[in-house]
Amino acid sequence: MPDSIFHHYYTSYPIEGNKLNCPFYVESSLAADPLVREAVAQTKAMIAAHEEWRDEVSCGKMFGVLVVEDEHGQVGFLSAYSGQIGGREDWEGFVPAVFDYLQPDGYFAVHEWAISDINHHLDALLSDEGYLSALQELQSMEQRHTEEITTFRERMRQAKQRRDAQRATATPDEMAAMVHESQWMKAELRRMKRRHQAEETPLEQLIRETENDVTQLRKERKQKSDDLQRWLFTHFVICNARGEECTLLELFANTPQGVPPSGAGECCAPKLLQYAFLRGLIPLRIAEFWQGASPKGELRIHDRFYPACRGKCLPILHFMLQGLDVEPNPLEESENKELDIVYDDDHIVVVNKPSGMLAVPGKSDRESVFSILRHRYPQAEGPMIVHRLDMATSGLMVVAKSEWTYHALQRQFERREVSKRYVALLERDIHGQVPARGTIRLPLRPDPMDRPRQVVDPTHGKDAITDYEILGPDNGRTLIALYPHTGRTHQLRVHCAHAEGLNCPILGDALYGTPAERLYLHAEQLTFTHPVTGKRMQFEINTHFT
Repeated sequence: MPDSIFHHYYTSYPIEGNKLNCPFYVESSLAADPLVREAVAQTKAMIAAHEEWRDEVSCGKMFGVLVVEDEHGQVGFLSAYSGQIGGREDWEGFVPAVFDYLQPDGYFAVHEWAISDINHHLDALLSDEGYLSALQELQSMEQRHTEEITTFRERMRQAKQRRDAQRATATPDEMAAMVHESQWMKAELRRMKRRHQAEETPLEQLIRETENDVTQLRKERKQKSDDLQRWLFTHFVICNARGEECTLLELFANTPQGVPPSGAGECCAPKLLQYAFLRGLIPLRIAEFWQGASPKGELRIHDRFYPACRGKCLPILHFMLQGLDVEPNPLEESENKELDIVYDDDHIVVVNKPSGMLAVPGKSDRESVFSILRHRYPQAEGPMIVHRLDMATSGLMVVAKSEWTYHALQRQFERREVSKRYVALLERDIHGQVPARGTIRLPLRPDPMDRPRQVVDPTHGKDAITDYEILGPDNGRTLIALYPHTGRTHQLRVHCAHAEGLNCPILGDALYGTPAERLYLHAEQLTFTHPVTGKRMQFEINTHFT
């Protein structure tokens, strides 16, 4: 095995546990693991040694390490980066691609060049001076013709009004003249439209010929691109710990999209595991960490660990990990917690949800607020769950016991008549770095390739508004009150962590910050109008994490 790929530890570390950690969950202890810590440190040293990488990595790149044991019991680690760096997947010291399709004279490169040639042809057609001139001239001509038609129609309307006023007292000759005028104006309008059409037709024909060529080229490009992707995905052969093999097309056949997304198989985890399996190495620890700036709209923090993405990696890793003893994902394990009842009557119930409990049933067998209350109140009707809290968030929720009260409460949420106050503990002290009070307005949408993560998207995101108030420092951290005006998924977490928000994640936020024993976010106060009595009700449960 090349020494440039299998990296040795400078120090001997004890190995605790014989299970691989779950790639889809970042334990708070991961950064403290000496095997992982040393592997990351050496990988960062290799990154720094590549001066030519500096600009690309500074813009943001995911790296990964896999601690492995060879057949002789020697422990070392492998390093990887997602995708390519400098257009290459074969930099020394890092595991190669699962399938190297970037060979200069290879099938992929040749056919990709054909697609690029179509793109150049399209660019030439769409930037042709004759085509652009015809577009501009036609637009100007159509505007002029529209104005002429509008002006003439106004003349016709005024003439008709005049005739209508004269008709009662008009002589036969005057009536005939009015009929002639009406007929002439209608005929003149038709003649005007024919003249306009005759002027526009040559330009439309020239434009249509170009656009037909563009349409045909785009169809050809799509077909070539689809064929090339299919070729790529059938040659992307993934292996697992049992020695079995499967193509990317087969792995994604039963997913909702049916085909692999772009970049599937090129993330760190698949590359690391593939290299290990092909060389008989036993995976012991796996970790992915971000280097450089955060992508626009997305939340990635330099030096932080992140779980494997679900959109690209879930079907792949589900197959690759077969035959390995892997730690279970805590987010998918069943867990029983106490659900405190704060208020209860014939129509509603207010609960204090603990951190770690789902609001509604998920894919796992974990209990939820819904399942507990459905069992406790079997006579309750309707959806019951009016609003939700993230599984990691604790605090107050109001639940309906009938379909009527459900809709009545839901209307209050839709009209923003419900007041909510959250308390959070931020990772560091930001007092003096941001105004003590303010409003964050960052539109959000889901990341389809890495659900449930959310991204900031000014174009396609939904409006998300949060007021905040810094309550004070707390042992090097910040205690803050948050008042959401909208209820987007992960709204408070993203608004705190994003650079255009407070630029400081909530403590324990494994998705947008650093894992801890819990997410330090609590729905402390909830105010709404009772749907039956009409009484304004306020509930408050102070947090105990400060």
